[in-house]
Amino acid sequence: MTWLLYFLICIGATTLGAISGIGGGVIIKPVMDAAANMSVSTISFLSGCTVLGMSIVSVLRGRGGDAKLDPRKGTWMAVGGAVGGVLGKWVFDAIRIAFGNDSLVGVIQSGIMVLLTLGVLIYVLNKEKIRTLQVERGPVCLSIGLGLGIVSSFLGIGGGPINLVILYFFFSMNTKTAALHSLYIILFSQTASFLTTLAGGRVPEFDPVVLAVMVVGGVLGGFVGRWFSKKMSGRQVDLLFRGMLILITAISCYNLCHYAGWL
Repeated sequence: MTWLLYFLICIGATTLGAISGIGGGVIIKPVMDAAANMSVSTISFLSGCTVLGMSIVSVLRGRGGDAKLDPRKGTWMAVGGAVGGVLGKWVFDAIRIAFGNDSLVGVIQSGIMVLLTLGVLIYVLNKEKIRTLQVERGPVCLSIGLGLGIVSSFLGIGGGPINLVILYFFFSMNTKTAALHSLYIILFSQTASFLTTLAGGRVPEFDPVVLAVMVVGGVLGGFVGRWFSKKMSGRQVDLLFRGMLILITAISCYNLCHYAGWL
């Protein structure tokens, strides 16, 4: 029954994540924090693996959609995301080892999630009033991808809403195009984070069946999400994204209180 719950969490989260471009980990991570009796490091690893499977499917299926990937900008950001994925994983491990307390790491992650999602929600609600940029230079794209990779890898969320806001602001992308580029960055950053974990021998203990169930749910969510994305308008995706931000903020606030011992 527990495995079924994890499967439903992952397929639901990655379906929504593939539609909106936030990856799904931003939902899986806080929900699993609240629902699963696992350590923060285990949940981060399982969430990252699930999002990696979803992003592979979503990027491959997204090539034939109405949103098009800019190969030059996308690749610069993806390379930056890969490097950032390694650095973010290093920062996570360093903090966990330094404090030796998973609950404290959970407080830090949840606190950052609350601030990020609130900031993103404020931006999204006012984005019509904000003048956007049109970045073209490769090194700047690389730096942007680097920052996104660090944040997503440290939080174990894949990409999250911060990707979309950055893509809106710096590249003036519409919702669907930003979603596809976000998934492309997530693919590279999560692959790098995963390989770094394996190479460093820092894979946490987990039930292999749970990993398999979550990854299968993530892959199926990628297929379902890309199908829905092709059927939905940019306006509908926008509304879905806003609703998810409110939900994620609420769950992250709960987790912050839980890890801090206030509940």
